[in-house]
Amino acid sequence: MLLYLLLSLVTLAYFWVSRRYSYWKQRSVPFVQPSFPFGNLQGLNRKHFGFLTHDVYTQLKTTGSKFGGMFFFVNPVALILDLDFAKDVFVKDFQYFHDRGVYSNEKADPITAHLVAMEGTKWKNLRAKLTPTFTSGKMKMMYPIITTVAEEFHKCMENEANNGREVEMKEFLARFTTDVIGNCAFGLECNSLTDPEAEFRKMGKKALTLSSMGFLRRVLSVTFRDLAKALGVRLSDPVVANFFMNAVRRTIEYREKNKVQRNDFMDLLIKLKNAEPIDEKSDQLGPLTFNEIAAQAFVFFLAGFETSSTAMSFCLYELAKNPELQEKARRNINETLAKHGAMTYEAVHEMRYIENCINESLRKYPPIANILRNVTKPYPVPGTNVTLEKDSRVLLPVYAIHHDPQYYPNPEQYDPDRFNPDQAASRHPMAFVPFGEGPRICIGLRFGMMQARVGLAYLLKNFRFTLSEKTASPLKILANSTVLASEGGLWLKLEKLY
Repeated sequence: MLLYLLLSLVTLAYFWVSRRYSYWKQRSVPFVQPSFPFGNLQGLNRKHFGFLTHDVYTQLKTTGSKFGGMFFFVNPVALILDLDFAKDVFVKDFQYFHDRGVYSNEKADPITAHLVAMEGTKWKNLRAKLTPTFTSGKMKMMYPIITTVAEEFHKCMENEANNGREVEMKEFLARFTTDVIGNCAFGLECNSLTDPEAEFRKMGKKALTLSSMGFLRRVLSVTFRDLAKALGVRLSDPVVANFFMNAVRRTIEYREKNKVQRNDFMDLLIKLKNAEPIDEKSDQLGPLTFNEIAAQAFVFFLAGFETSSTAMSFCLYELAKNPELQEKARRNINETLAKHGAMTYEAVHEMRYIENCINESLRKYPPIANILRNVTKPYPVPGTNVTLEKDSRVLLPVYAIHHDPQYYPNPEQYDPDRFNPDQAASRHPMAFVPFGEGPRICIGLRFGMMQARVGLAYLLKNFRFTLSEKTASPLKILANSTVLASEGGLWLKLEKLY
């Protein structure tokens, strides 16, 4: 009897999985054949997620379809293949796709309930409240904080050059951006440039270092969100969550007690905490709770230090590989500084070639290789007979698009001139999306680009970079990393110029 029951369950499971895997075939959508249990994520522990979707994109692109089908485990996902359709999803028909589909659990894991994961009206209202922090006027007010940290960074790198050391640039750049963000988000001197074991740096590392099982748990939680929520799955490390909660609590208490105002991100969050209560029936955002404030500060810190340091480190690696481009970048810096007389806010934003270098780094090595969207209501795909169902997923394969020779001839070549105004204007606007696009584009885009410009300007003005034998060639990308990262780090030699 038990054996019969077991066989029945196995048979039912087999037919259920087979039915799931016929999802795209039934809708006449081209797809890549999945295999149980990973679907099209086979090899996730050996190959970066961005490379897996790149493989699927390459196989389906020749079909000429707007999108193709793939599977995360047993769940169907629509993979965007056409840039006009990408624009529909991210901009034109945004009302169908306003949620990221990222897993968060406000009760079990409150620090994950941040703007990146928020959905619906709550996201819309908080986004509107936080946007003033990232205007060009506010960026200009925070600029002196960044240059003060950059001066310390220069001294730190000078010390390394004087000692003739080869430098793991990703680590040093992460310490630079940690100190910048810690100061701007928390008003705290993190001191990670002078002390690699500083708490903020250690906790930032810990938050982003995932074991293979931890990475798999994250992917599974995104794929089976309702089940993960019901089980109370938490993704954050409790030690990291407690550290940031306490840091935010201490900062708020100190500022409110001493009436400190710094015109930074934390100031705005405190104002939102102390906002007037609103009618419960209103769809507007009421005062932020302490947990909500901590979550916003946490994601600003994490996203701000990691993505910018990643972009800068890959940029320096490519400029070390291409010394003629490095000299061109250095000339751009020196000519602009000669015109302005100092490293002013205006001068840094006038360094067009440096911006090109950063953009080409973001193209070739986008920190976030894929962007997910949740379908919030049935969506008839224009020009097709297919309707995407509510709660299904759509994926924009950023890495794949950035490496598509249709948009970027010889995509493995590092060429900052791709971002000269004439070339950039000739491309489809969705061909370059390192920060996403539309109403949910990265809110900290301006801030991230500003600190990247400042960091690179200080480094390239004062040092020449060459490749180290410690860095693998070609680069090996870590499989179990959320943000694109090189295995073994990015080691460079540096020579002091002045």
